[in-house]
Amino acid sequence: MKEFIQTLKNIWSLKELRDKILLTLSLILVYRFASFISLPAINMAEVGDLLDKYQSQGGSKQGAGLLGLLSSFTGGAFSRASVMALGIMPYISASIIVQLMGMAIPYLKKLQNDGESGRNTLNQITRWLTIGVCLVQAPSYLTSITKVFLPYQQFQSAYFVDPNSVMFWLPSIVILVAGSVFAMWLGEKITDKGIGNGISILIMVGILARLPESFIQEFTTKTTTGGSGAIVLLIEVLFWLVVILLAIVLSVAVRKIPIQYVSRAQARGGVNRNLMEGARQWIPLKVNAAGVMPIIFAQALMFVPGLLTGLDESNTFLAGFKNVFSWQYNLLFALLIIVFTFFYTAITIPVNQMADDLKRNGGLVPKVRPGKETADYLDNILSKITLPGSIFLAIFAILPALVHGTLVSTDGFALFFGGTSLLIMVGVVLDTVQQINTYLLNHHYDGLMQSKLSRTSNN
Repeated sequence: MKEFIQTLKNIWSLKELRDKILLTLSLILVYRFASFISLPAINMAEVGDLLDKYQSQGGSKQGAGLLGLLSSFTGGAFSRASVMALGIMPYISASIIVQLMGMAIPYLKKLQNDGESGRNTLNQITRWLTIGVCLVQAPSYLTSITKVFLPYQQFQSAYFVDPNSVMFWLPSIVILVAGSVFAMWLGEKITDKGIGNGISILIMVGILARLPESFIQEFTTKTTTGGSGAIVLLIEVLFWLVVILLAIVLSVAVRKIPIQYVSRAQARGGVNRNLMEGARQWIPLKVNAAGVMPIIFAQALMFVPGLLTGLDESNTFLAGFKNVFSWQYNLLFALLIIVFTFFYTAITIPVNQMADDLKRNGGLVPKVRPGKETADYLDNILSKITLPGSIFLAIFAILPALVHGTLVSTDGFALFFGGTSLLIMVGVVLDTVQQINTYLLNHHYDGLMQSKLSRTSNN
């Protein structure tokens, strides 16, 4: 504990790092404050009472499961009809599109290999594409608000302007687009001037903002059942901590491929000699190289089956796809995640380029010939570790549905037992700790969360 406190003092003593952390926290506060500002055309002061009255009369919010899932990424801004309702997700969608299009469009692929100037051009393209995505998502969001979450027939007093008029749609679309662009700007500022990973940090903050409310709801539900409920809640929290630990293991697990480098030394007598380097190095192939991207891809497609319920609302099988806790939804969800994990790993881990770089730099895998055989060997290893990685990723994604109704009582807290929410939180925290470690180690301080054993081994 003393070492941890000393590490915090070291962080605070570094002016550059302290300023970056304070700037990051300030921009996060701005983001959270903006998420509570509702659209000018909607009277959110009336919404809470109207929802309670509507539900007490037997009404329900159709599609609440999908809307609740979207709301979890924006810290509740989605369900509050906030100016930041779209949040940072349009930028994420635009980034994914640009990354995938780079495989098919030579111009974008060239930009990816053009260094700093190419990355700047790609960033500019992503920004403009973000606005285009917003122009598509904003009308869809307003439709979901006026037709599903706050249907005008039951909540007329919640609107200052008729939601069917141009005076509602045009200003609301402009404000939603501006809010998403502002969120993108905040994320980029955190990346450039703060501690880095700005976009990911904003997503994590939006997710964590729902945790206290969800836990209080779960605590209230459990404690009302008496002493046994308190014991179940304790078991629930302990199981949640175990799930977080397993998510960390999945995020950092790697298969190390040993490599050795051969250097050619020119002797004074003009004789070439091959000298093997004494230190052996490794190629770390991550078990979950795709990260959370397969879950994001799968979730994007899972809205399509939900829309099919409009074709036949009496079909109970199709109706299950609108509920994120149903077996239909989660079975298809898990299969899509496994498929997308292989797909995304294949396009992001260039084994042929890795093999060429090794050969060019005089590196080799023991007992494997350089070149094509090395590429085939790396591809074979990657395929073997991706299969269990994809299965574990799918299990994490559907874990909220598995614990919901059996161990966890409320929808909100169940979503924190896996899926994108948990993996994003774990990944962002690990990346942020690594960033802070870099600053500390560069100034000859011990890294945050660094064990005494690792320091001893390094010495």
